[in-house]
Amino acid sequence: MNDDTARHIISKIEELTRAVEYLGGPKKAENDLAAADCFVWEPKTAWLQPVPRPNRIDIGLIKGVDHVRDILQDNTERFARGYAANNVLLWGARGMGKSSLVKSVHAATSALPDIAAPLKLVEIHREDINSLPSLMAILRVSPERFILFCDDLSFDHDDTAYKSLKAALDGGIEGRPDNVILYATSNRRHLLPRDMIDNERSTAINPHEAVEEKVSLSDRFGLWLGFHKCSQDDYLEMVRGYAEHYQFGLDDEDLRAQALEWATTRGSRSGRVAWQFVQDLAGRLGKRL
Repeated sequence: MNDDTARHIISKIEELTRAVEYLGGPKKAENDLAAADCFVWEPKTAWLQPVPRPNRIDIGLIKGVDHVRDILQDNTERFARGYAANNVLLWGARGMGKSSLVKSVHAATSALPDIAAPLKLVEIHREDINSLPSLMAILRVSPERFILFCDDLSFDHDDTAYKSLKAALDGGIEGRPDNVILYATSNRRHLLPRDMIDNERSTAINPHEAVEEKVSLSDRFGLWLGFHKCSQDDYLEMVRGYAEHYQFGLDDEDLRAQALEWATTRGSRSGRVAWQFVQDLAGRLGKRL
């Protein structure tokens, strides 16, 4: 065999190898759970992507939701210390800090000196709910403790992914791992649109059973924490908290007037609107947040 023939054979073998690797799909990545405190789940490669700089704020800056904040904090601390705790559904008005509260509570709890093991926050996207069993299989054998976080969770017509979530939360032979808990946020208390529930009730042979099959998903969450539209006083308290933290140095009456004008132009009051106002104000004052 001459050199040209050998090189041709090697080239064909390399092409065949690449083709087989392509047909086999993406390679699974090696997960390094010590790389960060927060991760994003990538189901195609079974990879927990580290997030070195999570987008979160200090828990002391979250105002107007003191009651639900304390309940979530207590539940999270019990879980981090190795005690029994509930899955949590944070539902209600848009922009009232549901996802911000989850991330802030995780940060505050992770810093406690007496937790049983490192506490990690893993975000799973709504469209990847079907991959929950694979994710839990990875986390089950890890010594760390994990909060699985699904933001803006809801299900639409003909969406069967909710069945995977129900099984992952409570069902199946193995059940939910002891070192895993699920926190989800949603604008819907039952995770389903009202017209979907009404349609099931009107068209099913047994309306009660049809509705119960779907509504029972939210029952898998032991804690339901409701977030409601904030009052003007709550909105201003949020703005003042940010202004004090970032040392804007504005007169309170001036700050109040500007904050109310901003809310009026937006047509709503919420934690998100307060933060957007603070960002705008900081820019006008030449400050960095």
